[in-house]
Amino acid sequence: MSDPDPQRATTPADLDRPTVEFTGRDVAFLGLGVMGFPIAGHLVQAGHRVRVWNRTAARAEAFVARHGGVRAETAAKACEGAEVVFVCVGGDPDVREVVLGPRGAAEGLAAGAVVVDHTTASAELARALESELAARGIGFVDAPVSGGQQGAERGQLTIMCGGDESTYARVEPLLSVYARRCLRLGPAGAGQLTKMVNQICVAGVVQGLAEGMRFAENAGLDVGMVFDVVGQGAASSWQMLHRHGTMMRGAFDHGFAVDWMRKDLGICRAEAVRNGSALPLTELVAGFYDELSAAGHGRSDTSSLVERLRVLDGRPRPGDEPPR
Repeated sequence: MSDPDPQRATTPADLDRPTVEFTGRDVAFLGLGVMGFPIAGHLVQAGHRVRVWNRTAARAEAFVARHGGVRAETAAKACEGAEVVFVCVGGDPDVREVVLGPRGAAEGLAAGAVVVDHTTASAELARALESELAARGIGFVDAPVSGGQQGAERGQLTIMCGGDESTYARVEPLLSVYARRCLRLGPAGAGQLTKMVNQICVAGVVQGLAEGMRFAENAGLDVGMVFDVVGQGAASSWQMLHRHGTMMRGAFDHGFAVDWMRKDLGICRAEAVRNGSALPLTELVAGFYDELSAAGHGRSDTSSLVERLRVLDGRPRPGDEPPR
């Protein structure tokens, strides 16, 4: 079929067609760390009216200077008039304080609003928040994310959600602004439980990648060539494709920090005790991350597990050997 003639005259049928006009929504974003900053930026760029708050005011000011939006002095002020509020902070205590604490989100939100929590936190907290907010007429969706800083910056996150179906349906169009995949897994807490599955799997994959790389180094292989071919086979993973190069170079000042993974694995291990799951590999890798943190590598990317192996076998990374 050919394109319509751009020169044709307007007909009565054209005049009867409804005009669809995009109307941005009033939202608040609380927590502008390495994930929250770019996520909130996508919401502004999509045409939504965004008020932001961060514990460190300078961070919120930098956000407004770069993306626009409005900075609020408190979380409560940011949430006044907001239809949806997004939270992306450190852990359970931070979420509870930002949402329910003094000058927190709940003080500024009206009945009918929805809180979306992107923090990786416990399923227990998610269920408690849904209950406590419901008593105020406020909806709740736990929505932890995967994809790291790079995924947040590119708007390509995977979002795992828990909550009431109708509440999720209200916020899904906003989540889709920065998601590659967004799915409701069940009632409140289901998103956090799914994120635990993600972190359990990642912990084992990264350790396996670290061991494979160290084996290749010690065998005298061209490590870049090894992962060029192995990355096209059954052993391939996101971690292998996106981290083997930086691991080879010993560059770990990026990505997902060891101490954040320690926090996440602690949540997984506590939930495993509650539901009766054995996590032997997760327990082992969690101990390795404890060692890295104690050695001063808490801010390094999780792929720094390979550095632990280099120290253990007492042989430097290829290229770092002292001159003879």
